[in-house]
Amino acid sequence: MAEKKTFVLRIDVDTMKAIEKWAADEFRSINGQLEWIISKSLKDAGRVKKGGDGST
Repeated sequence: MAEKKTFVLRIDVDTMKAIEKWAADEFRSINGQLEWIISKSLKDAGRVKKGGDGST
């Protein structure tokens, strides 16, 4: 498993509610949903290889 780094994230209430609902709809934790969103965005932007774990 890749090493993980923790950090604090400030986010507006409406965005957080939307993420909470999306996570529940996909049976993920909020943290898991945020990791998935970030990973997918990086892959879609060509910042990491598709199918990769995000490490360089």
